[in-house]
Amino acid sequence: MPDFVLLEHDHPGLHYDFMLEWGGVLRTWRLDRIPSETASIPVASLPDHRLIYLDYEGPVSGDRGIVSRIDRGDYEILSESRTGLEVRLRGRLISGTVVLSNLAGEDSQSDWEFNWTPDLSSC
Repeated sequence: MPDFVLLEHDHPGLHYDFMLEWGGVLRTWRLDRIPSETASIPVASLPDHRLIYLDYEGPVSGDRGIVSRIDRGDYEILSESRTGLEVRLRGRLISGTVVLSNLAGEDSQSDWEFNWTPDLSSC
């Protein structure tokens, strides 16, 4: 199963990078706050990142702050379309279904939404 990681990143301001291992890279989205089951989170799609970030914590090259791992686990794809992705995560903190929806259409990078439905059986 492919892996996911959630990193805290302090540059340029505090945010979280949600990354899915995908075909030799990490598909990445920027979350303005840590995921919560009580609210959807506006997110932005970012360029793919190197797989090293699955395990890396520390300074980011180019004086772009520091990253620290909040959660890591594996995931499976439940559905995928041109405007969204639904995955089941199995992490230490985040387990359950995550839906990433591209609200503005397939070419938009900034109008995404992150919705998490926790797996209550793991509580």
